[in-house]
Amino acid sequence: MSGSHDSHALSRSAAFASIATASLLLGMKGWAAWTTGSTAMLGSLADTGLDLVASIATLLGVWVAGQAPDENHRFGHGKAEAISAMFQVVLIALSAAALAVHAVQQLFTGERTTDAGDGILASGVAIAATLALLAWQRHVLARTRSIAIATDHMHYQADLMLNGAVIVALLLDQYAGFTRADPLFGIGIALWLAYGAWEAGQEAIEQLMDHEWHDDKKQRFIEVLARHPELRGVHDLRTRTSGNRDFVQFHVWVDGSMSVTEAHRVMDEIEDKLHAEFPDVEILIHPDPEGHVDERGVAAEDILPHTA
Repeated sequence: MSGSHDSHALSRSAAFASIATASLLLGMKGWAAWTTGSTAMLGSLADTGLDLVASIATLLGVWVAGQAPDENHRFGHGKAEAISAMFQVVLIALSAAALAVHAVQQLFTGERTTDAGDGILASGVAIAATLALLAWQRHVLARTRSIAIATDHMHYQADLMLNGAVIVALLLDQYAGFTRADPLFGIGIALWLAYGAWEAGQEAIEQLMDHEWHDDKKQRFIEVLARHPELRGVHDLRTRTSGNRDFVQFHVWVDGSMSVTEAHRVMDEIEDKLHAEFPDVEILIHPDPEGHVDERGVAAEDILPHTA
């Protein structure tokens, strides 16, 4: 329980760091967008504004996910993180659409930026602050697997490229005479944001839809199961992830002549072996006498590897 508490505390610290970073950058980019008139900078400002809203949603998501299971949520509140992640995805997509529209308008009207120096300065500070935030988020993700923080991390990775693109666009426009650099970079940034929204949404949707674990993870789980000498077979394996917690349930075949006490001992030993390799998984095992199957189709098939 202590490990779970530490995990949620780390996730909250990453969310607070994200809010602080977005607040700082929002002020700086607002000033830079006002003084330069740059579409790329305006897009960066809009994205930072949404970053702030998304970071607040991340904090709310990890806070709710960290609440202990209760009578109405016996599996915990982990899916709050996936809901928070989906909210961020919607914001990123809206930001990308608005930026693309503005960039296309500027491309046709031929508007120019004015003072590139302010924009470059603001973007440079943004890059430094974002690098620091990303480093802390990576530290947190290595210990929590929080999907809300992972989505926020992906968004700020995009911000890093976005701020670099703003600097290049301003330099090309002001000093190389490439007048269309700013709107073209704005369109490129919009496409990058849209791609990031698509990528970030996939894992959140998988969690909300109780998608099965990926094959490599499931195979490792089965390999650990196969190590118990008294296990005769495994079927109807079901897996899912909620927040930073995994859930798995399955039926096992054991010797039909075993007593309830002996079968219980075997189940405890199986759980101990699995928890050694998968410490955060919640396991539900249903023992059956060898050969007994109530299920049909794929769920009835024995998935335990057997040696000849």
